[in-house]
Amino acid sequence: MNSQQDDTILIRGGRVLDPASGRDEICDVFIRNGVVTEIGTASDAVECAIEIDATGCLVTPGLVDPHVHLREPGGEHKETIATGTASAVQGGFTTVCCMPNTTPTIDSRNTMDFIRLRAAETAACRVFIVAAATIGRSGEEIAPIASLVEAGAVGISDDGDVVADSQMMLNVLRTCAQVDRVFMQHAQDPALTRGASMNSGPVASKLGLIGWPKLAEEVIVERDVRMLAQTGGRYHVQHVSSAGTVEILRRAQAQGLAASGEASPHHLLLTDEACDGYDTSAKMNPPLRTTDDVEALRAAVADGTLSVLATDHAPHTENEKDSDFEAAPFGIVGLDCALGLYAKALIETGHIDWPRLIALLTIEPARLVDLDDRGIGRLDVGLPADITVIDPAMTWTIDPDEFASKGRNTPFTGVEVTGRATMTIVDGSIAHQLDGTFTM
Repeated sequence: MNSQQDDTILIRGGRVLDPASGRDEICDVFIRNGVVTEIGTASDAVECAIEIDATGCLVTPGLVDPHVHLREPGGEHKETIATGTASAVQGGFTTVCCMPNTTPTIDSRNTMDFIRLRAAETAACRVFIVAAATIGRSGEEIAPIASLVEAGAVGISDDGDVVADSQMMLNVLRTCAQVDRVFMQHAQDPALTRGASMNSGPVASKLGLIGWPKLAEEVIVERDVRMLAQTGGRYHVQHVSSAGTVEILRRAQAQGLAASGEASPHHLLLTDEACDGYDTSAKMNPPLRTTDDVEALRAAVADGTLSVLATDHAPHTENEKDSDFEAAPFGIVGLDCALGLYAKALIETGHIDWPRLIALLTIEPARLVDLDDRGIGRLDVGLPADITVIDPAMTWTIDPDEFASKGRNTPFTGVEVTGRATMTIVDGSIAHQLDGTFTM
């Protein structure tokens, strides 16, 4: 992370929300040398380098996304650490966790060292690494998980691919339990999804496309939670798309298992109808499902079964997406516009309120990947000054041409949303400010 700290920043008059401590009050936040030094009522006579009037805004811990594809190394034509983290701070995120499906795979200390060096040189926010479970993410040989955790990996995943072999999965879960790191599963039975490109159902039949059944996700999660009962440790389902997966997780949690899941903006808002007309911007992995699945996911966020929100930010080039539906890559960019989409899916529908949404985007993902003990996902005196200022009433229209990401692949072009990050502070420095929102 490349930043220079401003000596002092005073954020005045905002609604300070810190779900970790339960703080919810109108007050001031004082920052000095990258640390929060005071939360309360500042004197009118206090002198500081920068003063921000946050009246009418939320002042929250910096948002955390535990599931992001930065593409570097190997995919720099799609995204880089620099552009991906610029996208993050524009969306209000101060911490992201990058996935291991790079070239080379993040399965060695050398690749981790490269990413850390590039992040130190070019990143606009904090970057943590989720390392691979198997060598090359091939599922054939377990990665040196203990060594990768020792080198700083905050989670383990073969994201982009499932750990399909049951014996390998059992070994991975046991090892993750031993080193006390969460395993993050891309739940997709490869035998049930061969050649598939969208949800199995009437729309796929209409378009003449091979359908991707919800069962492909559910059977993997069912297998995994049964193994988790034997191995212990922590297990997390990425980008949940199916109502059936929600029920499996709900049952596992009732049994006392440390099984969690995340929801992404597109699965909370869209159905497979978005693919009609062969719209490749709506081609996702896992695919967009049905209205019943969308409602089940929203309800699961509301009742805590799904305790994390994550974008699965997956940039592709315009040329890659501009091909026939079956050949186009899966994925959507999400960091720049996620906050407004989450608010549209969950707050405007009455499922949760702003304090809970902030928890789902701060302390909950921070706990998932053991960053809360470093002060990430929290806003309190003595902790690093990673802060997001949000105008919850700002209505704006999503325009991919304004994204900081290299990617423009989104089906949300032209969608009006309410709620936007107007300032993002990382380690005491202003990393992003929306033009015209503050007078300093």
